[in-house]
Amino acid sequence: MSDLSQKAPEDRPSQARLSLLGDIQRVLIDETSLNARVKELGRIISTEYAGKDLLLIAVLKGSFIFMADLVRHIEIPHEVDFMAISSYGSSTKSSGAVQIVMDLRRPLEGRHVLLVEDIIDSGNTLHYLHRIMLERMPASLRIMTLLDKPDRREVEMKVDWVGFSIPNEFVVGYGLDYNQYYRNLPYIGILRPSVYSHELAE
Repeated sequence: MSDLSQKAPEDRPSQARLSLLGDIQRVLIDETSLNARVKELGRIISTEYAGKDLLLIAVLKGSFIFMADLVRHIEIPHEVDFMAISSYGSSTKSSGAVQIVMDLRRPLEGRHVLLVEDIIDSGNTLHYLHRIMLERMPASLRIMTLLDKPDRREVEMKVDWVGFSIPNEFVVGYGLDYNQYYRNLPYIGILRPSVYSHELAE
């Protein structure tokens, strides 16, 4: 066994980690700002849904970190469920075709449902999800998103709570990915165009 393999994980050089950091053009929303806003959103939920049968639904994979931090700041009883969809693949732009990869396990009928999104850009995916969930007859259905790109909107949707409104930049970190990488960054960063320039040339 080599010396490198015997080192503790935190002592090993991480080329992947260094590459991730080098691919970020600039930090758009830092870790402190994220934590403060998520805490505030948790307080809002606690007030708005006090005494109600609340079910939070996270859209995977991008919102899993946001959801995990959010529920730690909610002070009222609630349940969580998850839905996995696909509309990007490995691209930087939504294909417009939405596929449900994993459906909900909890019934929505008669419950107060809060859909928790990581980011809303064109609105096409959200419009589809909203329609599907309304068909399941919840008592109420509201939407919270960590990030909103209003300049990218193609379908108008009412969003009840927005963490941050951001410019039309391709962002990663805090659960958001490009080609399944960068989710572990503790901030929201703008990805260098050179990382995905091959897509722009197509």
